[in-house]
Amino acid sequence: MTVLSTNDPVRLYHEFSTLDAASNGRAQLVLGRASATESFPLFGYDLADYEELFEEKLDLFMRLQREETVTWSGRFRPPLVEQRLRPRMPPGGIPTWIGVGGSPNSVVRAARYGLPLMLAVIGGRPQRFAGHVELYHRTLEQFGHAMQPVAQHSLGLIAESDEEAIETWWRYWQPVVTALAEERGFYKPTRERYLAEVGKGALFVGSPETVARKIATMARDLHLSRFDLKYDVMNLPREARARTIELLGREVAPRVRQLLTKEPSHV
Repeated sequence: MTVLSTNDPVRLYHEFSTLDAASNGRAQLVLGRASATESFPLFGYDLADYEELFEEKLDLFMRLQREETVTWSGRFRPPLVEQRLRPRMPPGGIPTWIGVGGSPNSVVRAARYGLPLMLAVIGGRPQRFAGHVELYHRTLEQFGHAMQPVAQHSLGLIAESDEEAIETWWRYWQPVVTALAEERGFYKPTRERYLAEVGKGALFVGSPETVARKIATMARDLHLSRFDLKYDVMNLPREARARTIELLGREVAPRVRQLLTKEPSHV
């Protein structure tokens, strides 16, 4: 995930073209406008330009990916005149997703560029994004683009049992969200609110079977072809992280595929 608004598209291109070469074509990135805005004053940007910064930098970054030689000018960085960057990405660039936290304008922007959509669902019922997915598919068609993948990014933890996962995640998640609530005005993480998020909301916390069933439900409801689990909440023990990775790969992913084979998703 990269906050494009306060990054330089040329530098970003070089970083990811190098990563793509070093990883033998495995690099991908998600471009976002930033839900946390600390980087704007840090790099001398005005929050009043929040929307325009992302639009301009996305335009340049996509041109760098899709064109061999670029001549370009804008408000927020010096112009380029017949520049060709090296090392080159593959023709058309690398897989690039647009991260969306709820703005319909961001959904339309992703469709306008023909880019895949990454739904950043960190609170509340994920199904509330169903309208965004419908808007995305409709707008892709209007712009004459082929259908693109839709993904969901959410937080969670997988353990041997629901009880173990719920208690472990609460122990480390609660202090982090409490601090965020004080700093940014988020909701305070009460136990009741937490359990509601685990049950029907955006936290994917539980045993492999519980998490697999929840992911499969989201795949059907939101037309998903990809699900990203963020498990590295601050101070979470290494053992819990490692076990989540192992269970996700060995048990959850195969079970999700099995569930979707029985009851196919929209994709």
